[in-house]
Amino acid sequence: MTLLAKFLHLSGAIVWLGGMAFMLWALRPVATAQLQPPARLPLLAGVLTRFFSVAWISVGLLALTGATMLGSVGMKNAPVGWHLMMGIGLLMFAIFGHLYFGPFSRMKKAVAQADWPQAGQQIARIHPLVVLNFALGWLAIAAVLFLR
Repeated sequence: MTLLAKFLHLSGAIVWLGGMAFMLWALRPVATAQLQPPARLPLLAGVLTRFFSVAWISVGLLALTGATMLGSVGMKNAPVGWHLMMGIGLLMFAIFGHLYFGPFSRMKKAVAQADWPQAGQQIARIHPLVVLNFALGWLAIAAVLFLR
């Protein structure tokens, strides 16, 4: 059970962090450089809609498997890195929830109404939150690896 939980936990992290890396370093820069807002913003809204569906699954998987592994050893017996990963993970979940129900929701509405300035403002709010979550994800990985 523990090996399966670790595998699923790692899978969830890879999908979430990999998706953020793709958005930050590949899709967004190219879309921004090559497409005008009427083409770029619907594309980004569509890609984010699909990615966020997978990200929600990853978040659920990370929460469930993390709680399972932590429960199997007990809070007081867990390494300090596990506690840090849990705290960072909860912060990441909260940031993602805010991003999804706040700026992303407003962006999708603006795109549906072809309100490009508003959609652009919302994507500009999403970007730093994704950068923050991406950095926090790597910090969580470092914590669990280096603080045993």
